[in-house]
Order: sequence, then C-alpha cells, then structure tokens
Amino acid sequence: MSLEEKLKVKKFASDWHKATLNIVYTSNWLIVELEKRANKRDITMQQFNVLRILRGQFPKPATNNLLKDRLITATPDISRLVDRIVAKELVSRCKNDTDKRAVDLLITERGLKLLAEIEEEMMLSDLLPINITEEECQQLSRLLEKFRGESEV
Repeated sequence: MSLEEKLKVKKFASDWHKATLNIVYTSNWLIVELEKRANKRDITMQQFNVLRILRGQFPKPATNNLLKDRLITATPDISRLVDRIVAKELVSRCKNDTDKRAVDLLITERGLKLLAEIEEEMMLSDLLPINITEEECQQLSRLLEKFRGESEV
C-alpha cells in the first residue's frame, strides 16, 4: 500500500512534503515495532537503550548525566527511568566516590543476559534484510545523515 493510500492523500504538495511525511510515518512505525519487541521482555525501548549504553561503559560506571547525553530519545526524568531498571535488577546503583550528588550505575549480569537475548531482535535483523538489501540499507543511512545535514552522500 502506498503512502498516499495509507494517509488517504490524493496528492502531496511536493516531493519534499511526501518525503517528510514518509519519514514521520516510518519513524512511528519503527517505534511501535521496537516497543512491541521490548515489551515482550517487560522493558521499554528507552530501558533497552540505557542497557546498551551501560554495557558500552562496562566495567566503568555511568551517571545519569552520561545517560541523558547519550540516549537516542530525550527523557525528561532519567531518575525514574533508572529506578525502573534498578527495580528489575538489570542495573545496580551506588554512590559516586568523587561527586556526592552523583550516582554510579552499572549493568548487572541479569541486564547483560537480557541484552544478549533481545539485541538481535531489537536490531530488526529478522525484518530489514527481507525488505531492503545491505547496499540499500547503507544508502538509506547515508541519505538520512545527509537529510539531517550531518554528512555528504
């Protein structure tokens, strides 16, 4: 089904208009798909991203500020997000030795295990290769970076 049919539009004002709506529509579709996959494991997409960041920092601890800077989507309340994954025993929390106001966060073995189990599914490795080739995937990434003004194609 075409984007026009999905959005019930006879004609877009321009190709730029169509591309913009296509990106927004696809972004929403992608978020819904990823949230469904994460929810099967009783986590959210943001919690998954926190676990990935903490794994990348491991064995060094991370702080809420580091998470806030590196999360893909903005989160107004990092503390509450961290509270939820600490309660699930996916992350441990302890006081920072140098800054008494900061808290150190470490991914737990349970968090590492969950990440290992879910990561391939969250990377859409079962879906993307069916719909686009690796070359098209690389081209799409280059075009999206160009669209954001971050790279040349």
